[in-house]
Amino acid sequence: MAKKDGVIEIEGVVSEALPNAMFRVELSNGHKVLAT
Repeated sequence: MAKKDGVIEIEGVVSEALPNAMFRVELSNGHKVLAT
């Protein structure tokens, strides 16, 4: 993957698939984020 400015890469578990290729992801620290 090409490096881009302002991009954060972290692993998590997809907890919900949303419309428009969006995903709700739960991280190992318990936080939930909205990802594309």
